[in-house]
Amino acid sequence: MANNSKIEWTEATWNPVTGCSKVSLGCKFCYAERFAKRLQQMGNKRYKNGFKVTFHSDLIEQPKRWRKPSIVFVNSMSDLFHEKIPTDFIISIFKTMNNCYWHQFQILTKRSKRLTEIAPLVKWTPNIWAGVTVESQAYTSRIVDLQKVPAKIKFISFEPLLSSINNLNLKKIDWVIVGGESGPDARPMNVEWADKIRIQCERAKIPFFFKQWGGTQKWKTGRRLNGKVYNQMPVFLRPLELFNF
Repeated sequence: MANNSKIEWTEATWNPVTGCSKVSLGCKFCYAERFAKRLQQMGNKRYKNGFKVTFHSDLIEQPKRWRKPSIVFVNSMSDLFHEKIPTDFIISIFKTMNNCYWHQFQILTKRSKRLTEIAPLVKWTPNIWAGVTVESQAYTSRIVDLQKVPAKIKFISFEPLLSSINNLNLKKIDWVIVGGESGPDARPMNVEWADKIRIQCERAKIPFFFKQWGGTQKWKTGRRLNGKVYNQMPVFLRPLELFNF
C-alpha cells in the first residue's frame, strides 16, 4: 500500500497488477510507464519486468490488513480491465474489495468495453467506484459504457484533457475529475476546455475536482482554475452507515 498518495483525489494505492499497454492518445506519455521503468532501474523486484503486465498474487488480499479506512485507487500502475488480466484474477480482486467494507475503492479504466463485459460477473458493493478516462472528444463513448455499470459511484477522469468536450452526457455520473498532462513532454491544456466541463458539472450538480494544470513542473502551475481550487468529492457512506455495525 502506498500511504499518503501524491495523487490528489485519493489517499492510497493498491497494485495487485502492474504494467499496461497503450490504447489511446492519453497513453502517449504515460506517467506510470515512466515510473515503472525508473523503479526497474532501481532494482525494485515488483518492476523487474518494467511496464509489462505482471501479476502480484500475494497482494490480492493486502487491503484486509489495512485497518484504517482509506480511499484506495486500484491499479494506479496498470488497468484492471487490461486484456491480459484473466477474468478470474479480476473476480478475486473484487472479492477482496467486497470484503473490505471499511475502504472505498476507486477503479479507473480506458478499457470500458471490457468493463461492461466483466460488470455482470462481479458484485458491486457500495464501496466500489467505477470510472473511465476520457482524454478527448474521440473517446466519449467510454462514458456510455460506464453508465451501464451498476456501481454506486461512477466517475469520469478527463486527464490528460487534450481537447474540448462538447455536449457532455453526465447522466448517472456522480463525480468528475479534470487535469492537465504532466511530465517532460506534457501537452498543454486549454483553460476553456477545463472551464467548459466545470460549468456543465455545475449545471448538473455534479462534484467537480480540478487536479492540476500539469506541465513539466506541475508544482509551479498549480491547481487553481480561474483563481479557485476545486476539491469536490462524491458523497459516500461510511462503514457504520453501510453495514449498520
